[in-house]
Amino acid sequence: MHFSIPETEVRSGENGSNYVAYNIHVNGVLHCRVRYSQLLGLHEQIKKEYGSNVVPAFPPKKIFTLTPAEVEQRREQLEKYMQAVRQDPLLGASEMFNSFLRKAQQETQQIPTEDVALDICLSNGQKVTVNILTSDQTEDVLDAVATKLDLPDDLVGYFSLFLVREGVDGGLTFVRKLQEFELPYVSITSLRSSEFHILLRKSYWDMAYDGDVMDNRVGLNLLYAQTVSDIERGWILVNKDQHRQLKSLQEKGSKKEFIHLGQTLKYYGYIKFDPCITDFPEKGCQVIVSAGNNELNFHVKLPNEQMKEGSFKVTRMRCWRVTSSQVPIANGTTNPCSSAKCEVKLELAFEYLMSKDRLQWVTITSQQAIMMSICLQSMVDELMVKKSGGSIKKMLRKRHNGSIHRTESQQAVKSPPLLDSPDPNREQIVKLSTKLSSVSLRGISASNSANDISGNDFHGNYAFEGIGDDDL
Repeated sequence: MHFSIPETEVRSGENGSNYVAYNIHVNGVLHCRVRYSQLLGLHEQIKKEYGSNVVPAFPPKKIFTLTPAEVEQRREQLEKYMQAVRQDPLLGASEMFNSFLRKAQQETQQIPTEDVALDICLSNGQKVTVNILTSDQTEDVLDAVATKLDLPDDLVGYFSLFLVREGVDGGLTFVRKLQEFELPYVSITSLRSSEFHILLRKSYWDMAYDGDVMDNRVGLNLLYAQTVSDIERGWILVNKDQHRQLKSLQEKGSKKEFIHLGQTLKYYGYIKFDPCITDFPEKGCQVIVSAGNNELNFHVKLPNEQMKEGSFKVTRMRCWRVTSSQVPIANGTTNPCSSAKCEVKLELAFEYLMSKDRLQWVTITSQQAIMMSICLQSMVDELMVKKSGGSIKKMLRKRHNGSIHRTESQQAVKSPPLLDSPDPNREQIVKLSTKLSSVSLRGISASNSANDISGNDFHGNYAFEGIGDDDL
């Protein structure tokens, strides 16, 4: 997650006096407004619980009223503080930190705690309505959905809730995976748009775990609905013969066999992102990125209109980072701009082992850059837990943000050619009818309003716990 405090505002308190509010954004969207005193209170609690040697530096109190320059300085310092706490595997995953953010989110949106009905979408378009409290966190809502569907407790962790946006053409844009520091009802309500939905989808990548899910009737139906949906959307590619086989299995109601055939198809289990821009193999190329099978797949349109396809394996990525910057909206200036005249530009860049002893940075400019980073992180988490002999069930159920370093035995593996011409024999399947849903590499996320990406992790920067140069 990308935390930033891009702006402040002067607000009026209950006693009529003015105070400075610091607007905390997550992934470029306002999450909450807090006062300095609230953050100071959080700092004191964390320091009491974890000790002064663990907690990052906090900007000091001032005796006199702050000048505009001092307010800006404090904003930058508080932003660095929030990013430092969030990146710490102990502090960032703590209930103390997450509950503070949940309470602040609810207070900011001025939504009282009360009983409400919340719609959760399944992959086939159906909705499950759950009765929750507005103050229920993500895990509570997921548990409520599982109870409503009669999904066993030991399978709940195989699924997650995602915030998605549905386009007028039915296209689906994944915004983010809902986190433990937010309240799903408040998050979806604050967007004030019917385009946004909360979607239930499997949260693992290795299809070997499909077997665990398919052993249960509800799990089988959810996985089947997701597979059918991904095929209909063109996320999974099939040819005519495969289409006939799938259609036949569907007509017979052979859901397991349908999924088993789906597992053999290209892009099974991938998340497909909206068209964006990359600098590989050259600057300004249009690209469609998909995440799955421990890789980022590129479908690139070169300047000469030629189409190329290739993959970047997560095991060959030394590190990655997400950067954000404020970009003027057609005002013809390069001056710092107000939020009303700026938009947030997001980029995901990763350093890739192209060949022996040759590393190269590859950059993707996309509003879904943070979601791509989350996908990479979860792939590495899953790979490393599996390699260490740990329980994938336990990892999924905890949905933690912990960190487990990559060992020397996990070396970069050989990757296929980066860009090949796409297979002309594959085509999208026609719509199938249905009625029925921590290990870590260093991924540095930087908030950079000055348009220069410095080596300092904290000029508005946020760094995930990760590996060093010797780990590759």
